[in-house]
Amino acid sequence: MYFKRKDWLYIAGVTVSALIYSFGMNTFVRSGNLFPGGYAGISRLISLLLEEYLHISISFSVIYFALNIITTVIVWKNIGHKFVLYSVLWYTETSILTQLLDLPQITHDPLLISVFGGVVNGIAVGIALRCNASSGGTDFIAIDLAARFNTPTWNYLFIVNAIVLVIAGLNFGWNQALYSMIFQYVSKELVNTLHHRYKLKRLHIVTDLPEEVSQAIFHICHHGITRVPCMGEYSHKDHYMLLATINAYQINDVIQAVKSVDQKAFISVNSVEKIVGNYYQAPLE
Repeated sequence: MYFKRKDWLYIAGVTVSALIYSFGMNTFVRSGNLFPGGYAGISRLISLLLEEYLHISISFSVIYFALNIITTVIVWKNIGHKFVLYSVLWYTETSILTQLLDLPQITHDPLLISVFGGVVNGIAVGIALRCNASSGGTDFIAIDLAARFNTPTWNYLFIVNAIVLVIAGLNFGWNQALYSMIFQYVSKELVNTLHHRYKLKRLHIVTDLPEEVSQAIFHICHHGITRVPCMGEYSHKDHYMLLATINAYQINDVIQAVKSVDQKAFISVNSVEKIVGNYYQAPLE
């Protein structure tokens, strides 16, 4: 394993993401007494429950780091090592910065705290994912499942988060639990918007140069292409339709490659909810 220039850019991006996340945790989550999704929410809940019922004071950062370390050991063999190392860097920096930063409260309005806190949280996690990292914890689990089944799995984690919110509501009040739900929803939607790795797109390409277009696509991604003879009903000319399913983050590169060999190619793009069968997914590094 060696590091390229791209890797150092990723490391810089991970650090920026951790700083943004820590800012959100201190400015919005802590001041609004919210419970974020994933291990962050679980860690806050455990920390507060220990203090409330056992009078044991263990900071959020210590619990958060410990839970992530345990999960990292479990997934080390199943996920790309660079990805895991970037994630370790992310949650290590986050744990330290969240403990050290002392920031003033921006607003006292719980709704504003929930919405804008969720925006900050989602942006931070989205940047981390684009830099080949994650926030660890449940993200590791979601990414591992997404890689296995080729479908986004972030929505399934909402069930786990809901259980945390129910426990938080029963112990610390339903207002905080309900505002936390808004926080988590906003964050989740931003993460789904920013993270394209496991989103799929279907291309329908009508062309007179099927071989050249196929080779141009193969240079970018290793996905199968189906060639179907077709006829234009208006012109009554014979053409070929190429059908391909690719990852959403590859879509612009593929379209540019197709247009570079056939300017007249007609391309339509559709979203794919799920695929069943053999499909190549580039592994995480």
